[in-house]
Parts: sequence; structure tokens; C-alpha cells
Amino acid sequence: MPKANVPVLKEPAPKKKSGRKIKTILILLFLALLCVLFFRSTLSKISVITFEGNTYTTEMELLGATGLQVGSPFFAVSADHIARKLEEIPSVKQAEVDKTFPGSVTIHIEEYPIAAYVLSEDGKLRGLLANGTRIDLKDGAMPVDKPILTGWKDDDEGLVKLCQTLSQIPDELTADISEIVPSPTLSYPDRIKLYTRSKFEIISATSLLAKKAEYMNEILQTQDPGKLTMLDADSYVPYSTTEDGDDGQNDTTHD
Repeated sequence: MPKANVPVLKEPAPKKKSGRKIKTILILLFLALLCVLFFRSTLSKISVITFEGNTYTTEMELLGATGLQVGSPFFAVSADHIARKLEEIPSVKQAEVDKTFPGSVTIHIEEYPIAAYVLSEDGKLRGLLANGTRIDLKDGAMPVDKPILTGWKDDDEGLVKLCQTLSQIPDELTADISEIVPSPTLSYPDRIKLYTRSKFEIISATSLLAKKAEYMNEILQTQDPGKLTMLDADSYVPYSTTEDGDDGQNDTTHD
């Protein structure tokens, strides 16, 4: 039999992919070069650091706590980490860090308020914040509406509790208090004596002071100078009555 002519099928030529691969590699190299140039440029660095709200803590102290400086890598800075480091400073209550590209870092500081003052061993007045932290006063400035705490030991827990309590009371209710000294008893371990600019002597307790502050202020504004006791029961004795030898004590059960 004659042989049939069977056509020979050619194998398809492989598609040329080498050109596409080269383009991809070149693009990747170009992008890598751009990244290197960017991270070595000033655009990737911190150019401005701004602090807002700090009164008792200097910018040098804040910078030292954060480790930040102009020229540090902008994208390597964690806002949450910086805020936590700042909140370790005793005078700082809360910190918030805002990063704005390119290169701007703004840090908002909320400090504990001043609750009172204390006379240090060198005879200088220092501020006491709401958490008991002692601070130096700038330029000797001292608002007149905060009391001076005398007779307290540095490690007295009652001092911290008193500062916390004073910070919770509106300023207008404590503006007349000039001095507070500890006066503990077995019944009232946190008993205190308060002296006012209007010549009152007040006996109370740290744990009761916030509750009694409004009533105390009412007596200070409406009565003559005298001795005011504000414990479980309240009493008020004018100095004039005491000098006359008359008991004249007014007991109350004011809450």
C-alpha cells in the first residue's frame, strides 16, 4: 500500500518572557532606589517637635523622657510608646502624641494641678500637685488661693491623700484656707487642722473635707471668726463667745 502523507506538526515556539522579567526587575530596582533616597532625605526625619500644655515640666525633661530629637526617623516613632514614656513623669497626668507628615510631632501634655504648697528644708516654698508630687515654683510665683501644708513628713501617705482631696474641691471653696497641719487622733487618724485668712480655726478630717467643704465655706462667709469642727457632728464657737467664758457652742448634724 502506498504510504499516506501525514503532515508534521511543528511544536509551538515558546513565548518570549525575558523582556517582561527585565521590565519587572527594573521597576523593582527603581522603587527600591526611591525608598533609599526617601529614607535618607529630610522628608523622612523629624523636623519639628512641639510641646503644648506643660507648665511644671520643662521641654528638656520631656525630650529626655521621650528620647526624641530633631533628625530622628519620623516613621520609627510610635505615638503610643512616646505617650507611655511621658506619663511615667510624676507631674504628667496624660500625654497625647500627634504626628503630621512631613516631620512634625506635636505632643499635648496634661499635668496634675497644684493642690497646695509646702515649705522645704531650705526655706523655699514648693508646689504640691494633686498626686503629691513636689515641684519647684517658677520665678517664686505662688497663687494666693492654695494652702500651705506644714508639719507633714515627706513619706506621710496622708499628705498624698490630702492633695488628692484638695484637688477635687472647687477653688472657691478652699480659697480662704491658708494653712493645714496634721492633727491625728485614735478616732480620726486623718484628722487635720485648717487655718483661714479670715481667722477661723477648723478641725476636720481628710476623708470628710470634700463632703464638708460647701458647708465650711458657708460658715466662713456668714459668721464671725471662731472655731469650727467638722467631723461626724459639726459645731461652731465664735471667738467672742469663748473670750466671754460662755459655752455658746452650736452643735449641728449637718451632712
